[in-house]
Amino acid sequence: MNIIFLTISNINSIKERGIYADLMRKFRNQGHNVYIVSPAERRTGIRTHVIDVDGVRILKVKTLNIQKTNVIEKGVGTLLVESQFKNAIKKHFGGIKFDLITYSTPPITFTNVVKYLKKHNPDAISYLQLKDIFPQNAVDIGMFSKGSLFYKFFRKKEIELYKSSDFIGCMSPANVKYVLEHNNFISADRVEVAPNSIELKESSSMTIAEKEAIRLKYDLPTDKILFIYGGNLGKPQGIDFLIKCLDDNKYRKDCYFVIVGNGTEYNKLETWIEGVKSQIKAGDSINVKLIQRLPKEDYDQLVRSCDVGLIFLDYRFTIPNYPSRLLSYLENRMPVLCATDSNTDIGHIAELNGYGYSCESRNVDDFTAILNKMVSKPDVIRKMGDNGFDFLKNNYLVDHTYNSIIKHIQHV
Repeated sequence: MNIIFLTISNINSIKERGIYADLMRKFRNQGHNVYIVSPAERRTGIRTHVIDVDGVRILKVKTLNIQKTNVIEKGVGTLLVESQFKNAIKKHFGGIKFDLITYSTPPITFTNVVKYLKKHNPDAISYLQLKDIFPQNAVDIGMFSKGSLFYKFFRKKEIELYKSSDFIGCMSPANVKYVLEHNNFISADRVEVAPNSIELKESSSMTIAEKEAIRLKYDLPTDKILFIYGGNLGKPQGIDFLIKCLDDNKYRKDCYFVIVGNGTEYNKLETWIEGVKSQIKAGDSINVKLIQRLPKEDYDQLVRSCDVGLIFLDYRFTIPNYPSRLLSYLENRMPVLCATDSNTDIGHIAELNGYGYSCESRNVDDFTAILNKMVSKPDVIRKMGDNGFDFLKNNYLVDHTYNSIIKHIQHV
């Protein structure tokens, strides 16, 4: 079977770890012919070309910078990527007949690419991997209003993409419910859970000495419970509330916080840390460390040396985000502390299955109360970490997502 996958994630090899590379590797391992279309952003200086690597063909399409760039270039680049992908596919993959067309959001501007592929592959199944509910998420955090031309334009694009998709795979039950409740033209049998998932790389547990060595590498304490937040540091993550939580607990001696990542709000965290340090007495210190984004392998090692994973989301969200950073926490047998909006089910699922605690990202006291509970019971932390690892194996392995998608092709 021939499969084409469209994404704005930068994929150069499916040997890389990540929710998309892992899924495409699964398709390849099952004997399918995999074709990936991924951007070569302007900053790379690379022209459109095809890579034959790891048993798949990757079409790298020259685009503007559409990630980690200014709002104007990101906006224009997102609009142009549709025609750029379409033209590149027509030139390089035009003679190939596809059985499955799958694609992820963001962006929602793939509609014409999907329509083109379906026109030339009338028997193919189109499958949307819905990772981002836009434009409502932008409205939620005040990027533009529901009455704006931006909203109306992108909402029209969103509807077109949903209508062009035979099936829509969502990250969680709350996502399925949201899509159906807010898009009454979609029938329930077209929407299902196809979760963020990974190929499990279960390694031997890290020894105490190895854990200490990793912590010392990053100048982190070896005798405290270590909470880690890893990933994007942007407006969706509610960094203002994260800072309030850190500020409320910055002088504690029984725990330590390490924040790893980058994004539009990184400087805000950096400025807060510098401000606190300038006010403390000589010889004193705060229990927070900020580290810029690390290579995946280094980040995974750091996570393995920590005790609890943090997940933050802006309290204003009405759409149910489900951050994929959860997977690395669970894979490394770490419970989670989720401070989120009331619409996502990520915290509810964690509590229901015994691998985490949850509060809304509004009240710092609620966060600190959970922190106190976890710090006071290190044995419970270990048990919750084991629960999370078991839940990952039973629900969030790449086999689960693969099976959700492939059953539709097999039944045609």
